Amino acid sequence: MSLLAEIREKASKMGKNIVLPEGTEERTLQAIKGIADQKLATPILLGDESEIKGLASKIGADISGAEIINPANAPYFDDFVQAFYEMRKAKGVDLDKAKKTMLDPLFFASMMVKMGKADGEVAGAENTTGNVLRPALQIIKTAPGIIAVSGAFIVIVPNCEFGANGTFVFADCAVTIDPSAEELAAFAKASVATATDLCGIEEPHIGMLSFSTKGSASHAMVDKVTQATAIAKEKYPELKIDGEFQFDAAIVPKVGASKAPGSDVAGQCNVLIFPDINSGNIGYKIAQRLGKAEAIGPILQGIAKPVNDLSRGCSVEDIVNVVAMTAVRS
Repeated sequence: MSLLAEIREKASKMGKNIVLPEGTEERTLQAIKGIADQKLATPILLGDESEIKGLASKIGADISGAEIINPANAPYFDDFVQAFYEMRKAKGVDLDKAKKTMLDPLFFASMMVKMGKADGEVAGAENTTGNVLRPALQIIKTAPGIIAVSGAFIVIVPNCEFGANGTFVFADCAVTIDPSAEELAAFAKASVATATDLCGIEEPHIGMLSFSTKGSASHAMVDKVTQATAIAKEKYPELKIDGEFQFDAAIVPKVGASKAPGSDVAGQCNVLIFPDINSGNIGYKIAQRLGKAEAIGPILQGIAKPVNDLSRGCSVEDIVNVVAMTAVRS
């Protein structure tokens, strides 16, 4: 059974409610049948009911398995307005501004997750990552002890002896352009949940990547990774983490033993933390295009409750899969 099939099977047993705020986005409507038929979650669409049903009819999408909520008519709309006002009044938000904000489906969806009206949120088919993240960070906020959000990819390399039978978590590939040492340490912590919850990796081994292994080169970019490793070891002593490692020292046992003797992580890494978004984004795409790897993501990490961002070029199948992953993480 493939990893995605395993994730769908897990989701089908959990009975979660996932809100999709882009209620008039055609691929989202087309994905509802797959989500409902496989019982991956109860999907909740946001928007005007007549508009959503009219569009679904026009494109031949079966949305009978979805609940439709119009934020303006929701029985808890006023409660959400008051809650948002209390959260943001120190930032200059008054009740009128709070009301206008809660009419925005992305903000309303994040408040649904915050207030327990939904277990998770999936958006981004027609919105940028920034638009999806902004309400999530204002309302749901980051998880305890996590200072920054990251975007991970699950990378599954065929016929690969390294990692967890060819499965890896790569981060950050999608969100934070030039993370600090403290942020890199937070990415390492957040990536463990992705590895265990979604990939079924029982023992995540985390490699903090660089162009240097254990002092083989000297540069400020290397210093950042060594500092991040030290911070992670101090803040999260339960993690199996080490670095700085070159990529081969992180995943190839013989190379790890040679370049980092004495490390109980070198050569065994299945979670790889890249020093910046340049290397992370390039790295997963090289694996995908040249290594014929399956790259699943981005998966947003570090938010207190599950919110996932779609690519605006996503397929219907992508939406179904991301809903399943969000359900499993909730």
